[in-house]
Amino acid sequence: MADIKRIKVGTASCGLAAGAGAVLEAIRKQAGSIPVSETGCMGHCYAEPIVELELTDGSSIFYGRVKGTDEAAAAILAQSEEGRFVFPEKRSKLEKLLVTRLAGHINPVSLDEYKANGGFSALEKVLTMTPEQVVDAVKASGLRGRGGAGFPTGMKWSFLAAKKVPDKVQICNADEGDPGAFMDRSMMESVPYQVLEGMLIGAYATGATRLFIYCRAEYPLAIKHLTIAIEEMKKAGLNKLPGREAPLEITIKEGAGAFVCGEETAMIHSLEGKRGTPRFRPPFPTDSGWNTLPTAINNVETFANIPVIFQIGADAYAAIGTEKSKGTKIFALAGDVKTPGLVEVPMGITLGEIVYDIGGAEPGTVKAVQTGGPSGGCIPASEFGVKIDYDSLGKLGAIMGSGGLIVIGNNRCMVETARYFLNFTRRESCGKCTFCRVGTTRMYEALERITSGKGSMDDIAFLEDIAPKIKKGALCGLGQTAPNPALSTLRYFKNEYLAHVQDHVCEALACPALVDVAIDPAKCIKCKLCVKTCPVGAIDPANNFSVDNAKCTKCNSCIEVCPKKAVSRVRKQSANA
Repeated sequence: MADIKRIKVGTASCGLAAGAGAVLEAIRKQAGSIPVSETGCMGHCYAEPIVELELTDGSSIFYGRVKGTDEAAAAILAQSEEGRFVFPEKRSKLEKLLVTRLAGHINPVSLDEYKANGGFSALEKVLTMTPEQVVDAVKASGLRGRGGAGFPTGMKWSFLAAKKVPDKVQICNADEGDPGAFMDRSMMESVPYQVLEGMLIGAYATGATRLFIYCRAEYPLAIKHLTIAIEEMKKAGLNKLPGREAPLEITIKEGAGAFVCGEETAMIHSLEGKRGTPRFRPPFPTDSGWNTLPTAINNVETFANIPVIFQIGADAYAAIGTEKSKGTKIFALAGDVKTPGLVEVPMGITLGEIVYDIGGAEPGTVKAVQTGGPSGGCIPASEFGVKIDYDSLGKLGAIMGSGGLIVIGNNRCMVETARYFLNFTRRESCGKCTFCRVGTTRMYEALERITSGKGSMDDIAFLEDIAPKIKKGALCGLGQTAPNPALSTLRYFKNEYLAHVQDHVCEALACPALVDVAIDPAKCIKCKLCVKTCPVGAIDPANNFSVDNAKCTKCNSCIEVCPKKAVSRVRKQSANA
């Protein structure tokens, strides 16, 4: 048995949420002279907290779902067989870890450790090239922006590089706002130097003199690690590019959580101290952006790809993926799967491989996948053979987006899913243009009527009529893509809309207005847990534990606490009530 060289504990947000703080404390308490290091997220969020034993023979032992107790720590230090975590074989075969190669394996804020693992070697190589050669290499790689629109990164950089002015701006969009998305947060928490190295390369290639990182304030750990990394880079002189009189100015701006500020012109307005609303284009940001200076914006994952391109070569990078979608893509896999987390896969992998082989969902249990966040589309299981790339997803009425991928099980209602996302986008609308401000609200209201059992065929016709008009007339990407959830569910799951409207039935038993809660007397053991947990007193133990559905709010608390699964949702007894 090899000796332990170092102990690593994953303390990214996913790990901390699962109890990694207590695990770290327990490990440190018993580690003695063995070094204990904090790391970021490896992507296996379902197995957190994760501990890695780095052994003197060069191998590693992993432990998953570790408890923060002295007993658990002692067992790990003894290299116990119990609790060892083995990476799922199917997932390991399908993933291609390029951008996330170091995530979860190094100390996020250690500059020396990042360098020891190849960090800043890409920058060193770039500084032997001309800025024009760097831009050409990014073009040759085929990298497209990972923020959602998929615009060619090298082309955008060439626009900024062409502006012969003394001051130019480069912005890192870290305002990740999609529900269920955590790709950018994980990268900033786990490998902040990699993101910054990509930004430095971008500044050298384009001539940018000022760098901003626009990061949502809800990401305190990411901001903390970026702040430390920037200071360490400054101490090492890495922000001083050759041929420049002044060092690069790198500023972190904390966003206030407005979803619309993920749109580039709204983000620029926010950075200028104005209300975050999009503006008409042209002029485009590369012509007139932050304080009228030429400005280019790329997101976190895009910048994190840049060092990889120069480490392995543009041609090798371009050999990965499909004809028009090169490289790998990071997805935040969430929803009805057994092993949710962060995955990095080559472009061209199928949806089915991600959902079933990586996510561990059982075939036949999944109804659809929502890609692209609240502005994305729902793709039915019958289309899971589609290869994931920008064009293929677009043909199905969905988008790649920034990388959120929510798996929707058979027990979910697709009409309610559309209502949920329209509620999000209409609340996040900045209100500047009528199509988005009024249009998304009217769509939401129609979906509200349908899910509450008060909808009509006119509501369905209205949704089908107004959605394309909003897409065509809205000012920015938020409004232009907001109708996608409704359009895609109408395209693939219209039968569910018709059931709600014509039969007043929600087959998934998900819409509260169309279901009742009932208790099966044959299963009930009269433990009264349901009575104690009901917030509105809708359960009467004196009347054979009957449920007053006029009072019941369908909160599911009684269903969750019942030890015998005697409580369940059923079709509403009086469908038109």
